[in-house]
Amino acid sequence: MNSEAQLAEYFQRNPAGIRFAGRVQWFRRQLTAWGKVNLRDFPWRNTRDAYAIFVAECLLQKTDAATVLPFYKTFLERYPTLSDLAAASVAEVGELLQPLGLFFRAERLVEAAKLLQTQYDGKIPQTEAELLKLPGVGKYTARSLLAHAFAQPASILDTNVARIFERFFGLQGDRVKSRCPILWKATEIALPASNVSRWNLILLDFGAAVCTARNPRCGECPLRSRCQFLNH
Repeated sequence: MNSEAQLAEYFQRNPAGIRFAGRVQWFRRQLTAWGKVNLRDFPWRNTRDAYAIFVAECLLQKTDAATVLPFYKTFLERYPTLSDLAAASVAEVGELLQPLGLFFRAERLVEAAKLLQTQYDGKIPQTEAELLKLPGVGKYTARSLLAHAFAQPASILDTNVARIFERFFGLQGDRVKSRCPILWKATEIALPASNVSRWNLILLDFGAAVCTARNPRCGECPLRSRCQFLNH
């Protein structure tokens, strides 16, 4: 049985899958209302510039948004275009990002910029398959770019998003959440018909502010009345 058939069977026969199918609309409605008041504001969220979003996604890997913010601004002042970054040395970019740690980010950013210049005519690709060929770009980063830069209906999944879906719907993901096909399928089913980029941001912010790994703020959670984690 292939993975698609396995997922279909899971959502048809598993009690959690049945609960999932019947509660998606309410889940979306509650979180969308929460997002209208609580969505965080960062400059990379207020642009459709694929290059700027690509830079932000790379800097945000393993680093929280508040820490990245000043470096993001400085980075784009120093390298305002993809060609500027492609012409830079890894050492130069590494020095700029040194306070963030994780030197591999500088290497990947420069390598990706050079690859984009030579093989993609200096443009960020608009398909997941092509984005995944870039250094440092995994499924999460690729799909986040597709949704935010190109308004494509691409869901995202990281440990924070996985936690929301597992708790509310009573799903059980694999140990490595970002590779779990059932959780990826769940995020895809839950996508709204429009404003997918905003929906993805709502999930990220809700996981950071309310449905946290430790000491979740269940008392003020808009999902609490139907949450499997809280009520079972």
